[in-house]
Amino acid sequence: MTAYEPETADEEIAPAVREVYGPVDLSSVPAFAGGFINFGDWQGMSLEHPLSTEDRVRSERNLYRRVLRALAPEAGRSRAVEIGCGLGLGGALALGEFGCAAVTGVDIHPEQLARARAAHADLLARDPRRFRFVRGAAERMPCADGEFDRLYSVEAAQHFRDLTAFARESARVLRPAGRLAVTSFFVPDADPAKAQALAERLDSFATGLDQPHPLPTLLDALRAAGLADVCAESIGEHVWPGFDHFLAGVDLPAGWPRNFLGAYRDGLLDYYVITARRPAH
Repeated sequence: MTAYEPETADEEIAPAVREVYGPVDLSSVPAFAGGFINFGDWQGMSLEHPLSTEDRVRSERNLYRRVLRALAPEAGRSRAVEIGCGLGLGGALALGEFGCAAVTGVDIHPEQLARARAAHADLLARDPRRFRFVRGAAERMPCADGEFDRLYSVEAAQHFRDLTAFARESARVLRPAGRLAVTSFFVPDADPAKAQALAERLDSFATGLDQPHPLPTLLDALRAAGLADVCAESIGEHVWPGFDHFLAGVDLPAGWPRNFLGAYRDGLLDYYVITARRPAH
């Protein structure tokens, strides 16, 4: 196992990412109540009535639970890393509900890491070997070769600049037989016209906050990196209708977030859980 401690330069952070996760602090926006900063998994929740803030937080937790179930950590044994950990709430859930032996949260944004360390100060002080945060990019992970049994990322891959580098790094830091689970929204195919259409409908794509990554690009990159059993499950039906229904009861400063549902229904994007494993030999 070799140590790998790259420097993360501030210029590696896209300007829109720097702003939204820095001064704007997306975790404080009502649409992302609870601090998990994801669109949520609303499966099993009724959309016949207005959705509450408590429902919103539950949806965000449920998305993490879906990913962690797909990851299947071994209680008391699995060492996991989360790429794009944000405030670290998902890591705490992985420790508390799924029994991971240890979780490392990696994020490129220094202000997010500062918030994460403040939010989990007690846990970090009590057992720093079980829960830690480090600064790094998805394309250059500050982790040793084969350091982790499990790698996961929840709604961060739309910000990654280079999916090929992310796939290569994921394969490097996973031990043999280690597993990966990634969830985010992607363009379902490689049609370049869809990227332009997304930029016209959604400000997050127009500003470069979100990247219109085609799903096949990530799947091919994972296979090329040597990972096996690569598959993608569409869960858009459990994400976009519920999120849009919740937004109907939120006072939004701009209306464009509600265009996500239309973009999904028109086939411009979808939400996926992607899984893979590193071969044992």
